[in-house]
Amino acid sequence: MQFPIVSKLPDVSTTIFTVMSKLAADHNAINLSQGFPGFESDKTLIDLVSKAMRDGHNQYAPMAGLPALRENVCHKINTLYGSSYNPETEITITAGATQAIFTVITAFISKGDEVIMFTPAYDCYEPAVILNGGKPVNIPLKTPDYHIDLEEVKQKISPATKMIIINSPHNPSGTILSEGDLLQLQELVRNTNILILSDEVYEHIIFDGKKHQSVARFPELAQRSFITASFGKTFHNTGWKMGYCVAPKELMAEFQKVHQYNVFCVNRPIQHALATYLENPENYLELSAFYQKKRDVFLNGIEGSKWEFIPASGTYFQLLSYKNITDENDVDFAKRLTIDHKVASIPTSVFSKNGEDPKVLRFCFAKTEETLTQATEILRKL
Repeated sequence: MQFPIVSKLPDVSTTIFTVMSKLAADHNAINLSQGFPGFESDKTLIDLVSKAMRDGHNQYAPMAGLPALRENVCHKINTLYGSSYNPETEITITAGATQAIFTVITAFISKGDEVIMFTPAYDCYEPAVILNGGKPVNIPLKTPDYHIDLEEVKQKISPATKMIIINSPHNPSGTILSEGDLLQLQELVRNTNILILSDEVYEHIIFDGKKHQSVARFPELAQRSFITASFGKTFHNTGWKMGYCVAPKELMAEFQKVHQYNVFCVNRPIQHALATYLENPENYLELSAFYQKKRDVFLNGIEGSKWEFIPASGTYFQLLSYKNITDENDVDFAKRLTIDHKVASIPTSVFSKNGEDPKVLRFCFAKTEETLTQATEILRKL
């Protein structure tokens, strides 16, 4: 028997990440496409998870998360950004940042609501808006440095605008928002009811002595903002799917109404382990230097080649322009690079809805230095 299916996401197919990772596996290519570390998490953290399991912490956790973990996360945020989040009422531990983002959008976006987002954008934003009846309003970032044109944002704001989604450090471009950017955004939404969803999953991966400008640093902006973050990105264990969301009490109460009927709570033994691990700030404060070294290995390896780039300011992604190598569109070239030259990447056009082909590929440098050296030896010859 065949059932008539009316898809809520008719334009969604297999993600490019799955396509490119499979292509890399099929052709034994170096996989710099999908954004996961090519090395293991700290053994100390893994041992803490095992200990929590052996100690019997294997049943449901509190809906919002273990109190000790919420307290330590809030202490981290408040110490770094001068904020004052309350661990009892203003944080929820989530099954990764993607779940947190989906829950925010589900809790607040209804039919006809407009959500401003900036392309190229991480691919989970738009489908979540559409599933909840909202209307994505895509604003292209301005190349080559991928900055936000706040004048254009001002023009796009309408009475239907319910939310603006920002992402810094930004995936896929590796750019970061400045203090001036956040101050302008704060001014732009003053005297409106617009919410801000700030995707800050790479908050601890910032290069060249720059600072992460969290919305938590700006009290007036923070009053209307959700911050989503990822333990997986920070501690090299993306497969654990652990993250968190912080927001003012009234907003978090609505978030938790959806959260409790979505996942209710998340992995308890990992929460116990993270609570202990976060007690040592060096476990996340040293991350920038760790990844900057990898970025520099990657960029030094292609220095003098036909590739063009602006060094990433954050994340563990680097964009490379191939306009001096071929006129192929980015999807075709990414596939040929994987099949013929054995290095897999992500074509950046898939992060946009404007039909443009910037002749740019995204490479993940969260790999061992040996892997990065092997990849750059290939790329340099093109």
